[in-house]
Amino acid sequence: MVRAELKPEMIRWARDRSRLPLDKLLKRFPRLEAWERGDVNPTLKQVESFAKATHTPVGFLFLKEPPVERLPLPDFRTAANAWIGHPSPDLLEMVYVCQQRQEWYRDFARSTGEEPLNFVGSVSLGSDVEATAASMRKVLNFDMEERRRVPTWVEALRRFIEQADMLGILVMCSGVVLNNNYRRLDPAEFRGFAITDDLAPLVFINGADTKSAQMFTLAHELAHIWLGQSAVSDAEAARVPEHEAEAWCNRVAAELLVPLAVLREEYDQSSDVQTNVSHFARRFKVSTLVILRRIHDGGWLTRERLWELYGAELKRLLALPKGSGGNFYLTQAARVSKRFARALVMSTLEGQTLHRDAFRMLGVSKLRTFRELGRSLGVGA
Repeated sequence: MVRAELKPEMIRWARDRSRLPLDKLLKRFPRLEAWERGDVNPTLKQVESFAKATHTPVGFLFLKEPPVERLPLPDFRTAANAWIGHPSPDLLEMVYVCQQRQEWYRDFARSTGEEPLNFVGSVSLGSDVEATAASMRKVLNFDMEERRRVPTWVEALRRFIEQADMLGILVMCSGVVLNNNYRRLDPAEFRGFAITDDLAPLVFINGADTKSAQMFTLAHELAHIWLGQSAVSDAEAARVPEHEAEAWCNRVAAELLVPLAVLREEYDQSSDVQTNVSHFARRFKVSTLVILRRIHDGGWLTRERLWELYGAELKRLLALPKGSGGNFYLTQAARVSKRFARALVMSTLEGQTLHRDAFRMLGVSKLRTFRELGRSLGVGA
């Protein structure tokens, strides 16, 4: 039986990197602790299984020391205003996959003669927040009149994504790595990221986050696109990040969703906070969390009271029952962006892209699934 001579620290590194509980790994690899002590080496087959279980490139396990893995995007994530290092395999893989999709779509856009999008990189950190938000609402066609046409803020979020997609932005929203439901993305690690490009700007939203948080994340990442700045973020409506770009994007996102001038004009000081929160959540078709942030911005809530109410409201929202999975093909299109999926299916059916490459980027494995996805998007027979 051939055994692999691995350094024990590499096995420990792979386990720590995976963020999987030790007891869970021990069930699959009973001699894991002996491997980590160097008492015994795993077989080659066990190394392959361990690499797959921990989502580690198998070649990494044979290195003399752990590699330094860095996100290929500026990392603005913080926890208690401290930088979060060591990205998980799940976050790294989603960034790499989205970069591949963006590269493909950029080439597709060039081949079909699409024009560069002039709003990408059209503002700077010195730009006025209110003016930027107003311009974004106009370009995105996501003003108050547009929101009045939808019954709920969940529908408004869907419409917001569609408007951005129609504008030329690849908006991808998924709570798992590709289609692997066992690899759920962690909102505590990141809420979204933006990869700027004047032909194929891309926004990824962590779909494992609450629906109430996703609209703010989308608005925040779109602000990054308008800045022309790629970034991995943990945008949260109530937070005031120390990083200048994150703080600016948070302010723009809040103003885009809830114009402060309108809130000040209509705020009813004779009613309690909760009554105003409920009213304005219906009025602006946004989550109650965003409204709480804006009431604080308007001067009607102290920072301490904001965090108290925000925490209670977040707890309530997290306790709400989750919706059903819905239509698989609609969900799949949302995960990869309707614009991207439609273009990729069309290119593949025309023979410009290999089915193998299309399957990989879409996260599907069967021709039937691929064809049904195309039909659901109005592409193919």
